[in-house]
Amino acid sequence: MVTQEQRRRQLAREKFLRQQQRRTAARRKSHMRNTVVASVLGVIVVGSVVSYATGVFKNDDKKANAGAEVTPSASPTSKAPDPCAKPAEGAVKSLSWKTEPAMAIDKSAGYTMKLATTCGDIDVALKTAAAPHTVNSFDFLAGKGFFDHTKCHRLTTNGIYVLQCGDPKGTGSGGPGYTIPDENLKDTSLKGGIYPAGTIAMANTGQKHTGGSQFFLVYQDSQLPASYTPFGTISKSGLTVLKKIAAAGESTGQGDGAPNATVVINKLTVTKS
Repeated sequence: MVTQEQRRRQLAREKFLRQQQRRTAARRKSHMRNTVVASVLGVIVVGSVVSYATGVFKNDDKKANAGAEVTPSASPTSKAPDPCAKPAEGAVKSLSWKTEPAMAIDKSAGYTMKLATTCGDIDVALKTAAAPHTVNSFDFLAGKGFFDHTKCHRLTTNGIYVLQCGDPKGTGSGGPGYTIPDENLKDTSLKGGIYPAGTIAMANTGQKHTGGSQFFLVYQDSQLPASYTPFGTISKSGLTVLKKIAAAGESTGQGDGAPNATVVINKLTVTKS
């Protein structure tokens, strides 16, 4: 016959065993969770290194590289309100040329560019003498309405801080059909491998002399190799617009995707000053 004391000891022993089992299971679960987190972080780090190593700002124009394209992803469960207005009525024009336009600008004159966007105007003082091919191309394309109604398709908010625009397809693979040479890569503003806030520069395929129509606007100092033609300086009010766009975030939540803000260039104009 089991005494009351023996029964009490047995119950205490069973309780102790149950506690040990729960603790062992919890440790195993915690270890598995940490392993998964480490694996995910490893993938993110490796992916970032690959993305940066293969060229950050790419403009393909039928020479597609997937690293340049924005892949749609599931929308975040919650995000900041869209800070931008509805786009103006109109559609993107389907235009293409086989060769770079003939030089038509006055290389000794000053030129300005205005991006009238749904989020506000972004004014740019162009570096005509230092980047004449680039400025001439923008003057030509703007005159044809090439940029009108196009979306700015990419926003980066981690490591590098830019808004990328100029693709009529809105995917990162579009362009004017021709390429222009790299210019002004030794600009004095590019110090210590930094493209300073307020810089506007050309995207490319990662190869020399492959600029087209895509460009990026730097809203915060960004470390990049000096291989992207800097061709203008963004106004203070333009930087305010860019920071408003950046504050709304991007679609992936990982620092590189389509902007959450509806950023559309209603009209792009180049003016001789």
